Amino acid sequence: MIKKIIISACLLISFVSFAQQGTASPYSFYGIGDARFKGTLENRSMAGVSIEQDSIHLNVDNPSSYASLRQTTFTVGGSFGTSTLKNSDHSEKAQRATFDYLAVGIPMGKWGAAFGLVPLTSVGYKILNDNTATEGATNSQFEGKGGVNKVFFGLGYKIKPNWNIGADAQYNFGTITTTSVEAITGVQNSTKETNKSTLSGVNFNIGTMYQTKFYKNMTLFTSLNYTFASTLNADNTRVIAVSTDPDPITFDPVSAKLKMGNKLTIGAGVGVPRKWLVGTTLAFQGEGQYQNYYNSSDNVRYEKYSKYALGGYYIPNYTSFTNYFSRVTYRAGLKYEQIGMVINNQSINDVGMTLGAGFPITGSFSNVNFGIEFGKRGTTSAGLIQENYLNFSASFSFNDRWFMHRKFD
Repeated sequence: MIKKIIISACLLISFVSFAQQGTASPYSFYGIGDARFKGTLENRSMAGVSIEQDSIHLNVDNPSSYASLRQTTFTVGGSFGTSTLKNSDHSEKAQRATFDYLAVGIPMGKWGAAFGLVPLTSVGYKILNDNTATEGATNSQFEGKGGVNKVFFGLGYKIKPNWNIGADAQYNFGTITTTSVEAITGVQNSTKETNKSTLSGVNFNIGTMYQTKFYKNMTLFTSLNYTFASTLNADNTRVIAVSTDPDPITFDPVSAKLKMGNKLTIGAGVGVPRKWLVGTTLAFQGEGQYQNYYNSSDNVRYEKYSKYALGGYYIPNYTSFTNYFSRVTYRAGLKYEQIGMVINNQSINDVGMTLGAGFPITGSFSNVNFGIEFGKRGTTSAGLIQENYLNFSASFSFNDRWFMHRKFD
């Protein structure tokens, strides 16, 4: 059954991932778009803390975790988000539904493998500068869509029962399309500029996880992950059309190379497996170079990214036969991110809280997960926009045993 589910979902979601608008943030105007969370909902509900060597939940943040899987795992997730965008004197609401990830993990003894599709960044904005009440004033409309996705394949190996190592390779690809329309009040003509950027590149990721008991039945969990710096190749085209001219002007293609900085993620925590866990994750990424042919701006620059997260889970009694809710996994987390972008000399930060719950499917190791994330990004200072967001997420994690010989039919 799980094989049929995987094939059907891969075909559907591969199509949907290209058509979706994964963000409504005006900050996706810059660079390669709004960075998406790159893990599963189980980890997202703990603000990104992913330090445990889990046997039934897939952790795509650290490839060494694949070696701890004991069943073939298929997981898929999506979100619905709503946000309030405001400046010093005005506010607007926006919403969107997104595909978040699709991944498959396969245990192979001391080895484990995983592959999948994850959106890396999203572009999705509509900005209107309306001056129609003023004769001779310029009216502008800006719109962007698209983003960058990644396909990954990774391997993990269990050196010792409590120590894993792993690596994965990622192919990043996508298209970003932006349009801008300008018109002067009282003048019939308008000008439309369309820019299209096709992006592609490869990067690599290595990781390790170690855990050990240190007091009675308590365990220390640690995780280390390193992503190498990489390059995105951008092929850009530009077309300008005037409303009164049937022949648009097409410019020669322009190529560019964008830089994604190296990233180090460190995590540690304590807990009792299948009972509770409290941990923290710190992430630091080098300065990127994301200015492209169509979106360079003198008031924007990029700085180092950093994230600080605290989160965990609690399971009242995972072996209970009489109380279903005692087997539910309850999750929570707090996060603070400096997203690596400076506009008008103002760093853009993201502060948020996450809550979630994982509901086991009776008679199997599969589960359904739900999560809520709310927080604030940006500021109304320096002429900028503040986003107050609320995201609702759901995921399914199906588990099954493959490659086992049946003794009875």
